[in-house]
Amino acid sequence: MAEKRKAGGIRVKRVYAAPEAADGARVLVDRLWPRGIAKEKAAIDAWLRDVAPSNGLRKRFHGHPEDWEAFRAAYAEELLMPAAQAALAALRERIAAGPVTLLYAAKDEERNNALALRLWLLSKGGARG
Repeated sequence: MAEKRKAGGIRVKRVYAAPEAADGARVLVDRLWPRGIAKEKAAIDAWLRDVAPSNGLRKRFHGHPEDWEAFRAAYAEELLMPAAQAALAALRERIAAGPVTLLYAAKDEERNNALALRLWLLSKGGARG
């Protein structure tokens, strides 16, 4: 199950799932606040909007989830932008300090931006700073 995915100190979990002690720092990586969830209930330590896919990319992928590889490639390009790089620096600091759970709101637990971000971080050797 995607909620339990873990590698390099990074977990991926739906924001709607109950917080757990093993989550470590809980970081929301969506551009929009998740529908129907109170900030207190979400137990979010940081909201890094600038590391999330752009609205255009998010909408394109939402309409075509079968284009997972194309989404990941386009998202990787967006992660090179200055605002994303600043947010990634903050995220890498949290990862270096201990476990981090990337939170997302999408219903698809196998193809979502948090999972794509984790895979990108691991491919860049950025999971441990």
